Amino acid sequence: MLSMTMMPAAIVNGLMFGAIYALVALGLTLIYGVLHIINFAHGALLMLALYATFYLFSLAGIDPYVSLLIVVPGSFFFGYALYRWGIGKLAHGRDQNILLITLGLAIVFENGALFLFSADQQTIDVPYAYESLDLGFVFLALPKVISFFASLTICLLLWLLMAKTDMGKAIRAVAKERQGARLVGINVEHVFALSYGIGIACLGAAGCLLLPSFYVDPSTGNIFVIIAFTIVVLGGMGSFVGALVGGFIIGITESVGGLYLGESLGQIGISLIFILILLFRPTGLFGSKV
Repeated sequence: MLSMTMMPAAIVNGLMFGAIYALVALGLTLIYGVLHIINFAHGALLMLALYATFYLFSLAGIDPYVSLLIVVPGSFFFGYALYRWGIGKLAHGRDQNILLITLGLAIVFENGALFLFSADQQTIDVPYAYESLDLGFVFLALPKVISFFASLTICLLLWLLMAKTDMGKAIRAVAKERQGARLVGINVEHVFALSYGIGIACLGAAGCLLLPSFYVDPSTGNIFVIIAFTIVVLGGMGSFVGALVGGFIIGITESVGGLYLGESLGQIGISLIFILILLFRPTGLFGSKV
């Protein structure tokens, strides 16, 4: 039987990955909170961000953390354009059409990546990949530590954007009452595209922070999007705080489950949490009843 002394190390490692999970889920919950739809292309768009980071490093020698300055704005503009002149135009104002369009985009992006990049897993070799931070009871890989604090910083910046800026106020107004927002002169379609773009920018940041310690292939996004859906349900649909707390809970659950059950069975705990939340608190930890 494993010693309980390993538990603190498992919890800390879970927190490290939980911050990345929260960042992925944050983009998903923002899109849901404003557009009131589930973005089925979320995983595929994360995969594209990972490939963008990979090729910036492989072809141009740009460090993944430096590539944040390229991939995040690029992801935002790609997401904005994709919704404003693609999804939004084709949906004709019907939410069910958006669901089908994003599902179709996921299929197109994943199969396009399979055709262009093959099914091989790709990794990068950065000089600091094997450097670690000694906390006394656990050694933490430096890329995970950097990703943890960078994810928290991005979450804080996004909260400040939503809470303290005119753009954030407009987004919150549209999320609360889109028809009322139109009456006071807010361009709702522009806000929809902005929200979608910001959600995809979160994926761009997650891709840059993940790659130094992870891999990319055409199906990589599916791993994270399933966890992101669980986090959004756990924290409460549309709740920023819920996405952050849910990310930490899921990260710790996965890490501790992997410690005691093995890596292949470690995610059973995530499925159990998902089922229990649906049974006993369908609105999530921070969700409100409609």
